[in-house]
Amino acid sequence: MSASGAVEPGPPGVAAPSPAAARAPGPGHLFRPFSAEDEEQQPTEIESLCMNCYRNGITRLLLTKIPFFREIIVSSFSCEHCGWNNTEIQSAGRIQDQGVRYTLTVRAQEDMNREVVKTDSATTRIPELDFEIPAFSQKGALTTVEGLISRAISGLEQDQPTRRANEEAMAESIDEFIVKLKELKQVASPFTLIIDDPSGNSFVENPHAPRKDDALVITHYNRTQQQEEILGLQAEAPEEKPEEEDLRNEVLQFNTNCPECNAPAQTNMKLVQIPHFKEVIIMATNCENCGHRTNEVKSGGAVEPLGTKITFHITDPSDMTRDLLKSETCSVEIPELEFELGMAVLGGKFTTLEGMLKDIRELVTKNPFTLGDSSNPGQTEKLQEFSQKLDQILDGDMKAHFVMDDPAGNSYLQNVYAPEDDPEMKVEHYKRTFDQNEELGLNDMKTEGYETGLASPR
Repeated sequence: MSASGAVEPGPPGVAAPSPAAARAPGPGHLFRPFSAEDEEQQPTEIESLCMNCYRNGITRLLLTKIPFFREIIVSSFSCEHCGWNNTEIQSAGRIQDQGVRYTLTVRAQEDMNREVVKTDSATTRIPELDFEIPAFSQKGALTTVEGLISRAISGLEQDQPTRRANEEAMAESIDEFIVKLKELKQVASPFTLIIDDPSGNSFVENPHAPRKDDALVITHYNRTQQQEEILGLQAEAPEEKPEEEDLRNEVLQFNTNCPECNAPAQTNMKLVQIPHFKEVIIMATNCENCGHRTNEVKSGGAVEPLGTKITFHITDPSDMTRDLLKSETCSVEIPELEFELGMAVLGGKFTTLEGMLKDIRELVTKNPFTLGDSSNPGQTEKLQEFSQKLDQILDGDMKAHFVMDDPAGNSYLQNVYAPEDDPEMKVEHYKRTFDQNEELGLNDMKTEGYETGLASPR
């Protein structure tokens, strides 16, 4: 059943010229970090038309930035005449390089309180009820799992009086379905919530951070051509093949935009041969406008026939200096901390073991949903304990295992004893499962006999 009709009536307000003064945000950047302590950060108030009673109400706009997530626009409309109010959220950042799919298994009432950022382009599905909210049928929202279901119920109930007068059978069917949705809010039995966003700007909270969330599966994927067109992205035309050149001794430069301030910047790209491993492509961007720096590593070769799992036992502070290459398809695990980092998180990196552990600490400790008003005492204690143990590992006071699992076989950890075996490092090569091949896009790839049948009959 589709909830394409479950749309709130009209936008929150239509801006109309008014002599009322608008309160502008305080001085500084246009998008300021979201903080309750920032007294200068005030919403802009605009007198606008209420679409319920057609009198003037107030729309409040707040341009803010959630740390380590996205720039967003929070909009709130309220009418003092009829009491109508509405809120919505819009992403103000760029469309991400990949789409994202969150699959959440709701088993307990606590799961209904998970915070959710749902953009306009996200599709919401509940397979158990064959229920779907199509993309662009609702405005973006910063809400919870329970809030998403309540919003769907409200949308379906909206036109029921009209349906009962014109199509009684359909109205009864929708009433029965609304009862099923209300039962979901009681979590009498587990159900699955899927949020699929081609723009990559939606988010579902992990309340167990920094630990792995067994109930939440996050999948990053490449958009189809149809999804690119829906998002208004123009497909890139295939470029002509240039003449083959030896690029190993050259640093290539190409123009791009800074991911932070969107100012023009340059990206340097270099092909590097890693001893006892393979060729990789290192890309680094340095923005002269805001000072933002980023680097990314891509594999220079094909997907290996077998996956690779590297288990390294950290026993000495000198282990922190080992070179490390983490590809986009590599997951990281530290069993002693009950910590797991999924694929595509942090992207591809060429750094040291110390640099990787510091990136993990920064990613976990600065998560906006574990700080400030969004946190609870239990989460704060877990976070402090995790940070203390990670600092002990960095200082060499605690031994731990560092596990890198790359189904594509394109990750690497330096062996200081090479070409001899490292007594503290175990490298395993394994055959990929069907699901791993599916995630890498290998099941649909045909490398032999693909030319058969392509030639059209004359």
